[in-house]
Amino acid sequence: MMFRDAMEQCVLAANKTSLIIVDMQKDFIYTEGRLYVTDSEKIVAPLKAFLNRCRANGLTVVFTQDWHPEDAPEFRIWPKHCVAGTQGAEIIDELKPNPDEFIVKKETYDAFFNTELEDILNRVGVENVILTGVVANICVLHTAGSAALRGFKVILPVDCIAALNDFDLKLTIRQVSFLYRGIITSSELISFDSSKSLSQFDLP
Repeated sequence: MMFRDAMEQCVLAANKTSLIIVDMQKDFIYTEGRLYVTDSEKIVAPLKAFLNRCRANGLTVVFTQDWHPEDAPEFRIWPKHCVAGTQGAEIIDELKPNPDEFIVKKETYDAFFNTELEDILNRVGVENVILTGVVANICVLHTAGSAALRGFKVILPVDCIAALNDFDLKLTIRQVSFLYRGIITSSELISFDSSKSLSQFDLP
């Protein structure tokens, strides 16, 4: 079975769609961060522009925030990062959440695990999730899988995600497309229709 890797143009119902910004935190994005993601700063400008467009169209916006205790089991694998309450755990200045937007703190790769994310999305009637942020093949991918297995349609704008290397980025795109039937696109190819009452999007 082939997986779809071509960029797709889609029109989404604004009232059925959520923008999820995964872990755009200082420890990951800034070069002095404890777990800097190579080239992640390159997605800040397109993601900021897309966030502003999503806000203008009235989408539900959710930020996830890696939020670890000092002795987190994850630190056996990774350098200590995003410790609760530290500056490195803060969402970057360029993408500060608005007061009416959701912030979901998580301790694992999966933003649905032991968090209120699913309840938030269900409460506001979301059916489509646009996943952005870092790290593409870790928290973005795990969250994409959880979203798809819960019945949400996953849209992945590749200009708004970053990985530790190019191989990992390509792996993420393949897995989201093949395993989860996600829509692979770019932020510029996504548009919103506030008149749509259903969550259907236009496909090639």
